[in-house]
Amino acid sequence: MERGNGADRSTGRWAYIGSFTTGGGGGITVAAVDADGALVPRTTVGTVPNPSSLALAPDTGILYAASDTERGAVVALRPEGDGLTPLGPAVEVGGSGPAYLCLAGYRLLTAHYGSGGVGSLPVRPDGSPAGPPVVLAHQGSGPDRERQSGPHAHQVLPSPGGRWVLSVDLGTDSVRVCALDRATGALRVHAETPLRAGSGPRHLAFHPDGEVVYVLHELEPQMTVCRWEEASGRLEALSETAIDTTGLPEGERAYPSVVSVAPDGRFLRAAVRGSDRVLTFDLADDVEKPQLVDVVDCGGSWPRDLVTDASGLRVYVANEWSGTLTWFDADPGTGRLSRAGAVDVPAAACVVFS
Repeated sequence: MERGNGADRSTGRWAYIGSFTTGGGGGITVAAVDADGALVPRTTVGTVPNPSSLALAPDTGILYAASDTERGAVVALRPEGDGLTPLGPAVEVGGSGPAYLCLAGYRLLTAHYGSGGVGSLPVRPDGSPAGPPVVLAHQGSGPDRERQSGPHAHQVLPSPGGRWVLSVDLGTDSVRVCALDRATGALRVHAETPLRAGSGPRHLAFHPDGEVVYVLHELEPQMTVCRWEEASGRLEALSETAIDTTGLPEGERAYPSVVSVAPDGRFLRAAVRGSDRVLTFDLADDVEKPQLVDVVDCGGSWPRDLVTDASGLRVYVANEWSGTLTWFDADPGTGRLSRAGAVDVPAAACVVFS
């Protein structure tokens, strides 16, 4: 298997890779990022069961991890060199199977895939989360009886202006826009945007202009382009873009997983499980009309997460089933990807960078 060059030319930057402990993963792997963008694993911290999503606080550098368990929880950890020190015990989020977490000011938000809702926890001055959680339960279902018998919130994140919170629900085929009470943490549904029935929206990303949103669907290989209005808190679906399923074995389904927009807004990328591909779309001509320009193998199997680094020149893919974290060099002119290296991370689920 291809590896990084093995030489740790440290840049002072770190990567934190979450992996499913019930799938053979070690928990959270801490890796140094060298000058070429290669990852050099240093330590693995196994104190968090099934860390499905990670987030770094931009001001304190504290790492937050969602524990995807029946009694979902979050843990705060302070990075210290190549180690992680927990800031107190895990705090329950008030829902099962948290699949995503993020920070919204001094609140920690979680999306509960299992129980179908969004939770809110306060963050103490030392950076640790506190309870009890405030939970907004989603309601509804979809036509896919196996996957959409009830709500399944898969992602939650604040709007670019910070005024609203958006939650993506695979079970109800919709995106909810909520108002967040910063004092109490309560979430109130302000608007709900319905998407194609049975499509199973899973993940969204904002364009850096803050006015366009790309929603990737898991149950149908498609992406919905939406217009976002920060002032009114309205999300309007504009058009659909097909997701290429090149490489999909006959009789198998594709399950798109994550969408990511490069920091300069020029390119958009989506990972597709099943076909195990990464797609690159060019947005230069029109941000509302993504143009497919590149399709490459993801460097493993079942790509669950995809992250573009701050330079826009490297793309990292967490391949859950093959247990690899693979990275690519991105051509700044064409957006095309070329595989540059990989490291073994069993049951890799997610990655964030300091």
